[in-house]
Amino acid sequence: MLGWALGFLIIAIIAGVLGFGGIAGAAAGIAKVIFFIFLVLLVISLIMRVTRGGPRA
Repeated sequence: MLGWALGFLIIAIIAGVLGFGGIAGAAAGIAKVIFFIFLVLLVISLIMRVTRGGPRA
């Protein structure tokens, strides 16, 4: 689940950079929302991993 959250966070960051850079100005609002949604999902995944004692590399 953490891998999915990180993957989508990277996609959201790329979309945000493109949106904020003027390349896809109409998508900037959507990119902001997606970025923050996946940022929250990342934090939740990290908290769940710490509390459950997930696998460590």
